[in-house]
Amino acid sequence: MTLTAGNDGSYVRARTRLEAYFDRTALDAWAQLTSDAPVSKIRATVRAGRDRMRATLLSWLPADLTGKRVLDAGCGTGALAVEAARRGAEVVAVDVSASLIGIARERAPADLNGGSITFLAGDMMDRDLGLFDHVVAMDSLIHYATPDIIAAVRGLGRRTTGSVIFTVTPRTPPLMLMLAMGKLFPRADRAPAIAPVDLAAFTHTLAADPVMRPARMERVSGGFYTSQAVELLRC
Repeated sequence: MTLTAGNDGSYVRARTRLEAYFDRTALDAWAQLTSDAPVSKIRATVRAGRDRMRATLLSWLPADLTGKRVLDAGCGTGALAVEAARRGAEVVAVDVSASLIGIARERAPADLNGGSITFLAGDMMDRDLGLFDHVVAMDSLIHYATPDIIAAVRGLGRRTTGSVIFTVTPRTPPLMLMLAMGKLFPRADRAPAIAPVDLAAFTHTLAADPVMRPARMERVSGGFYTSQAVELLRC
């Protein structure tokens, strides 16, 4: 059963756009970006930023995840899921794009150091995915409106015993300029619009939640990549 994050259908519309983008429009470009193949200077900064962000989010998880169940919500081509599994976790890696899930399965190594990964094409908010010790959503909520992000992380938090770790795009003047410049990409390669958040108002709203409390934040910024990591802990 799928849980929609908002009440006005905006979450479903954004999710549908993402699915179409990755499955029909820019699969090859995304597969190249998430590999070690040569890319343009602009995309090289995005790759480097994503690598730094992935390392940050992984550093917020326990070094030993043996016996823990982890949801990689919006797993893409599976790099974070692999690292979590290598720490012993039972990882459920879900993405709206069946094509990205296919790449993730192909890239996943056979030896996961005792951990496991179940790759699924679907909605991260599906309650049938079950309960988790930790949820990680790296750059998978950045295309959703702020109310939908809040509803999503709260919904995930109620199915999580430990932490929900995710990223948002902070609204800053330099970033807004970069987003405008990003429109110079060929239209066929252009991702669905990013929805920057007012970070102060966003964290104030999160702090009012009785179930999950904000614990720490860290920004990764360089070139054409800017993203804010947020950790929520179970109260």
